[in-house]
Amino acid sequence: MEKYFTPEAPAAIGPYSQAVGAGNLIFTSGQIAIDPKTNTVTAQTIEEQTRQVCENLKAILTHCGSSLSHAVKTTCFLADMNDFTAFNAVYGEYFTEKPARSCVAVKALPKGVLVEVEVIATKD
Repeated sequence: MEKYFTPEAPAAIGPYSQAVGAGNLIFTSGQIAIDPKTNTVTAQTIEEQTRQVCENLKAILTHCGSSLSHAVKTTCFLADMNDFTAFNAVYGEYFTEKPARSCVAVKALPKGVLVEVEVIATKD
């Protein structure tokens, strides 16, 4: 098992790794809209936050020798299911290979964000 960290994505805000590799698979931790340059959430809208989340995931997967196009499964958490359509519009720009996905509404997310996404991907 391999643990991964890149400064191109936010550092973990708890006792976990950005990603872990097991065999040919990469498992990312859930990413929220923290800007790795400022270590704060600056994005306000669901579209802006989704874009930041996807950029964070892209940076982690690239560091791990993978990519968003190698995602096989995502799990998406929304603070409000009314954001589903707007979330999908941005998500679809990044996950063009259409991996399997679960998307659920949750009561709350860390730092009061609107979205969190985790990915399982294969290595390139």
